[in-house]
Amino acid sequence: MPDDTVATLLDDVGARLRARGERMTRPRRAVLTALARRGGHVLAAEVVEAVSAVDPSVHRASVYRTLEALSALGVVQHLHLGHGGTAYHLSDGAHHHVHAQCQVCGAVEDLPADLLDGVAEQVALRSGFLLDPGHVALSGTCRACATHTRQAPTD
Repeated sequence: MPDDTVATLLDDVGARLRARGERMTRPRRAVLTALARRGGHVLAAEVVEAVSAVDPSVHRASVYRTLEALSALGVVQHLHLGHGGTAYHLSDGAHHHVHAQCQVCGAVEDLPADLLDGVAEQVALRSGFLLDPGHVALSGTCRACATHTRQAPTD
């Protein structure tokens, strides 16, 4: 993300924080900058590493607290990946979208937010359980790996 876009992001999030009576702290600025520069879905440990490149004075524990605070604000979306921990990415503030993770290569893909609306509705009707499909990644095989697997010679 270009520096001017990062600056706009920081200004926008700063305004949202001030509207809630909070402020843009050094850790918040560093985490947002690191996520914006990295892009995509970033594991928590990778966020800590990226933040240290932005502002080495920000402590690891502050990074984790900041990720949770920004998730609660809706600026950052977190998702749990199979066997890989928690990943974070910047959210556009709209509906959190659904994710799919390839079991072969580990790639994470964004899917439309409404993709599982019918499933969530059926789960609620049948059991009363309120599904949160944006919180975990669906597991399967991406197109590239599935194509490669089908083309691989068998013994």
